[in-house]
Amino acid sequence: MKKALVISGGGSKGAFAGGVAEYLLNKKQKKYDLLLGTSTGSLMVSHLALGKVQELKELYTNVNQYSIFSNSPFKIKTVHGEKVISIRHRNTLLNFFNGSKTFGESKNLLRLIQQNITEEMYHEIRKENKEVVVTISNLTANKIEYKSILECEYDDFCDWIWGSCNYVPFMSLLEKDFCQYADGGFGCLIPIREAILRGAKEIDAIILETEVTQINRMPARNPFSLMLNVFDFMLEHVEKHNITIGKLSAKHNDVKLNLYYTPTVLTTNSLIFDKKQMTRWWEQGLQYAKLKDDETMNDFRTELIDK
Repeated sequence: MKKALVISGGGSKGAFAGGVAEYLLNKKQKKYDLLLGTSTGSLMVSHLALGKVQELKELYTNVNQYSIFSNSPFKIKTVHGEKVISIRHRNTLLNFFNGSKTFGESKNLLRLIQQNITEEMYHEIRKENKEVVVTISNLTANKIEYKSILECEYDDFCDWIWGSCNYVPFMSLLEKDFCQYADGGFGCLIPIREAILRGAKEIDAIILETEVTQINRMPARNPFSLMLNVFDFMLEHVEKHNITIGKLSAKHNDVKLNLYYTPTVLTTNSLIFDKKQMTRWWEQGLQYAKLKDDETMNDFRTELIDK
């Protein structure tokens, strides 16, 4: 039976997904034939395919803004104990003067991907015949594309991972094969249905949002914050649509679907990469997965007693 791990987009909240994945792979000893990721999820699936959980944890608990941005459009400040972002006008104007199509540049992220997802890892995954797939939005062709490691050369695969993570217009635009590509989450934030189409019969899906909406966003104070709010609104509804379609597809194809949501709102600014915060989220993900598993076992025992 083909088993799949699916990880949604969510920026810095990917650290929580890492904790959940650590429990599934190390504690539950789960083995996956197919791993799919969108945005931050695409960064994780190569390591998880090889069981390199500790290396992934090291990456996610040491990343910062400079690790991602070569030219950051964000200014981060603390308001009432919470970190919030506003536009860094100088950097944004500099980007425009240099002919960029985006407010910021994330070329440091591409270097980070090449340093941590090595060519040796690429060949090892292909040798083990694990299928690792990343989701990316083709803005030129107006469609969602899924790039499998089994169908890509190493350099191309790194590009697709990078493109899948690029939350334009705040990060770089990937221009490749005469097309422009951006964050996979714009089209498919949690590719459950794609996992089913690729033959998965059991799916663990890690969703980096709460199951029920728990926040009201603060009113926008400038065009920049308004744009962020609009994007967040759209992505949240894309995600809900993906989950609904995934559930229906799983039911229709008799697929066992296990969903792991975040139990609380982790952050409203997932483009802030704070090492202490992400270290805490990783541990929370690990503990949450353990708690969810304990609850599942208790429900199972209750069903047996009732029978």
